[in-house]
Amino acid sequence: MSNVGWFLAWGGLSIVAAFAACSVGCGSPADPPDTFSRATSNAPGTKMTVTSTAFENGQPVPKRHTGDGGDVSPPLAWSGVPEGTKELALLAEDPDAPQPQPWVHWVIYKIPADTAGLKEGIPRTEQVAEPAGAVQGNSSYGTVGYRGPAPPKGHGVHHYHFRLYALDVELDAKPGLDKAGLLRAIAGHVLAEAGLVGTYKR
Repeated sequence: MSNVGWFLAWGGLSIVAAFAACSVGCGSPADPPDTFSRATSNAPGTKMTVTSTAFENGQPVPKRHTGDGGDVSPPLAWSGVPEGTKELALLAEDPDAPQPQPWVHWVIYKIPADTAGLKEGIPRTEQVAEPAGAVQGNSSYGTVGYRGPAPPKGHGVHHYHFRLYALDVELDAKPGLDKAGLLRAIAGHVLAEAGLVGTYKR
């Protein structure tokens, strides 16, 4: 093969290799960040939102609601719960924790569908008096109920995700589920989900 032919053949292979790499790594623009407000195909157009009077989305969680303060659960409110919702469930977790899986701070479920939020300072009991019927599960601390942010000192800003799920079924679930157990229980029954993110650092 002549030098010219070899060059063209090598160059063609390079172009093919570059195209293949780009098909994996370039592609279309990255997906937009999770806004924690989306509906499934069962509830088109639903816009469920979660807010707190303690902090705004993306802003620091007050010390009162952290492991450095009172360690009480923050007040939460929500709107836009879709029609057909039978129950609600909520998870709070820290994906910035220095471990393979997010650190779970709160598991609460069987929340009545007509509930508009959770008051501050839900007791750490499996059965919750208000809202009536709600139950709590285990956090990554191995305890029932809410435990506030307590990231490692000097580890930077951590993000705490409070995610609400609207369900089309009343869960047949006992108190004490962990995150994995709750996610198994609600699989296939989520009408919509939304959430709120707070930050904290030490």
